[in-house]
Amino acid sequence: MDGAELRNADVRIEGGVIAAVGQGLDAAGAEVLDCAGCVLTPGLVNTHHHLYQTLTRAVPGAQDALLFGWLKRLYPIWSRFTPEDFALSATLGLAELALSGCSTTSDHLYLYPNGARLDDTIGAASEVGLRFHPTRGAMSIGESDGGLPPDTLVEREDAILEDCLRVIDAFHDPAPGAMVRVGVAPCSPFSVSRELMRDAAILAREKGVRLHTHLAENDEDVRYSLTTFGCRPGQYAEDLGWTGPDVWHAHCVKLDAQEIDLFARTRTAVAHCPCSNCRLGSGIAPVRAMRDAGVTVGLGVDGSASNDRANLLAEARQAMLLQRVAHGADAMSARDALHIATVGGAAALGRDDIGRIRVGMRADIAGWDVSGIESAGSWDSAALLLAGPSSVRDLFVEGRRVVSDGRIATVDMAAPLAAARRAVARLAG
Repeated sequence: MDGAELRNADVRIEGGVIAAVGQGLDAAGAEVLDCAGCVLTPGLVNTHHHLYQTLTRAVPGAQDALLFGWLKRLYPIWSRFTPEDFALSATLGLAELALSGCSTTSDHLYLYPNGARLDDTIGAASEVGLRFHPTRGAMSIGESDGGLPPDTLVEREDAILEDCLRVIDAFHDPAPGAMVRVGVAPCSPFSVSRELMRDAAILAREKGVRLHTHLAENDEDVRYSLTTFGCRPGQYAEDLGWTGPDVWHAHCVKLDAQEIDLFARTRTAVAHCPCSNCRLGSGIAPVRAMRDAGVTVGLGVDGSASNDRANLLAEARQAMLLQRVAHGADAMSARDALHIATVGGAAALGRDDIGRIRVGMRADIAGWDVSGIESAGSWDSAALLLAGPSSVRDLFVEGRRVVSDGRIATVDMAAPLAAARRAVARLAG
């Protein structure tokens, strides 16, 4: 992803790190994986997800709703989730991401009914083997106080901040090559107080972790900000300390030119979620304008209740196509979109050790088999988003093989799939 594209080249991995890249590397004493007929890319980076939603795909009554109505339909179902449901959802969602070539993912978990904790999803990520950026989300304003979520899904703000400290101290690893880094992530400006937004930013900076939330997702979101706070979402974020190189916001579909300039000046990043934005009718995010202004943009699949799939390669293709719809066929190339899905995502999460196949970077590598029918007739095998497979043949994370020959290699998926069928029957019943 530095501009060079090597053919008939080798990659040598040692101790979870890329040790050499080039042609005819010495393989003496090494385990050799033959990738002839494949394109190798860095592992893709997912910057926004709600893994718990994997158990609520295609829910009747939410399939054709706008954001606020969609939430109203799903909140009562999510309130019945158990800790086991959260762990199961995470296992399924992480495996689905891995099959799409994703080696690193964030997760925004903002509700904790029935004893659930962020720990439940962290354990699942460890088993599947993906590099994980879980964020301790929260909602504190329920219906009785004029908020959107039911009171059963909100928490006291002092308890929220206390648990943020707990999970950071227990799991956050700032070291290079870290497999887990924790962030602080109040759900949205319409589900937490101004005070919690400000206090969360102070806490995160004291602990040296990143900040994440939803912002300017659709027209309803902007109207709420104007009516409630008397300003646009970007101004609200800046007033409360939610801009800067340690912040990344999800969606940002409705940022205007001034807000884009604000994000560029403050080096605030964006998680672009094109499929979810389409599914909920939120609009086309101004990604071309953001990138032209110098805003860091990564990709996010968003939750599987609003995307219904967690395929990051498909997300990259959708991002490319939407910018072409909005601005013309030359607005975004296949390589530009792949750059957003790798280098852009790494930068949005504050990582300088992933996102490229380069000596010294972590060995997060996706192998795409381009010898099959999806690529037949293609003149450019590197243009994966135009003609290529939708899932990987192999995926390495920290040098460990997570996907092997198109199957998850770390977890037997038969039991989670059976458990998912039982969980959906119980939640629906």
